[in-house]
Amino acid sequence: MTGRLNNKVALVTAAGQGIGCAIAELFVTEGAKVIATDLDADKLRDIKGARHFQLDVRSSDAVEALAMTVGPIDVLVNCAGFVHQGSVLDCSEQDWDFSFDLNVKSMHRTIKAFLPGMLQNKAGSIVNISSVVSSIRGVPNRYAYGATKAAVIGLTKQVAADFIKQGIRVNAICPGTIESPSLGGRIGDVSQATGQSVDAVRQSFIDRQPMGRLGRPAEVAWLAVFLASDESSYITGQAHPVDGGMAL
Repeated sequence: MTGRLNNKVALVTAAGQGIGCAIAELFVTEGAKVIATDLDADKLRDIKGARHFQLDVRSSDAVEALAMTVGPIDVLVNCAGFVHQGSVLDCSEQDWDFSFDLNVKSMHRTIKAFLPGMLQNKAGSIVNISSVVSSIRGVPNRYAYGATKAAVIGLTKQVAADFIKQGIRVNAICPGTIESPSLGGRIGDVSQATGQSVDAVRQSFIDRQPMGRLGRPAEVAWLAVFLASDESSYITGQAHPVDGGMAL
């Protein structure tokens, strides 16, 4: 099936790689008019059929300026995020503040900037990328990350509750372990910190997935298309795992 997002204007943050890139590309295939954004605009070059914008989601001024530039949108997908590794004992004040600013407050900024246009149109779908490592479950050494992603689920439910009568739907996607450049970087960091081989660390990530494999960015993107489309018109305020059974 194609054309599920025909004529919808969709903005995707952190579209330069991984899940964000897969979502932006699939949205284009499904007929959306995609606005692909990333802190590093050079990473957006391979996303064909989309408008490209450099965007620092940690800057309220930058987010508000983009909203003025592109005008009202139908779909907002918040993908920007960072995975801090370690327990509470490894988390500095700076680590905590950075994680919440990028993983949670960035969504506050984009929603606040783009929601008014959706309200004018009396319709809109917001999709926030959370994680199964959140209020759904905890895993070792994801203290700050798990806390931020739990906050994303709370943010999602609150915005959904506030605007459910005005045509706005808000949902969260909660991936498990997804093959991505970000994961590759974390595997390398853990390998260096622990002295384990890269292959051994990679296998440990695979082993925590009950399906016995890592997820693919496309598998998250397929769910994002559904939540952005009118097919999900009776769904809001929910956290949707796509995690290979990790939440079981």
